[in-house]
Amino acid sequence: MSAEVTVRFTVNGRERSVQTDPDRPLLDVLREDLELRGTKYGCGEGLCGACSVLVDGRRMNACRTAVAKVEGRAVVTVEGLADGDELHPVQRAFLEEGAFQCGFCASGMIVAAAALLDFNPAPSDEEVVAGMDHNICRCCSHPAIVKAVRRAVELSKGGAR
Repeated sequence: MSAEVTVRFTVNGRERSVQTDPDRPLLDVLREDLELRGTKYGCGEGLCGACSVLVDGRRMNACRTAVAKVEGRAVVTVEGLADGDELHPVQRAFLEEGAFQCGFCASGMIVAAAALLDFNPAPSDEEVVAGMDHNICRCCSHPAIVKAVRRAVELSKGGAR
């Protein structure tokens, strides 16, 4: 275990600093120190995507990202996608389409879909499937998830955000 350091970064638009082991997973810092529990622990190997967050706009697995790697960077969790009481179009679409069953993968799926739509605002179904490929839904809700991403595209075009 490394000596503790102070790591400063922005989380959901708010400057934060934590005193911790620099090698500690970002996921642990978010959930335990900052009490942002929307990001989930899934496999711990960076394979399931349940822990997806945005770091400087790019999807990353928080379980495999050392907190020191986000020093000075902007992190967005599922909680930070909404604009006050107004849900992000992807969040709205997932709710409207019922795109999850147990909900365990939902936050990671929503963050991954938001990253995909930031990169490609009008993806084809094949591009949605490829873009969401690093996130796993064990309930097999993938068809509903694709439908929700397509709905989020419609909501985004309608000026939802």
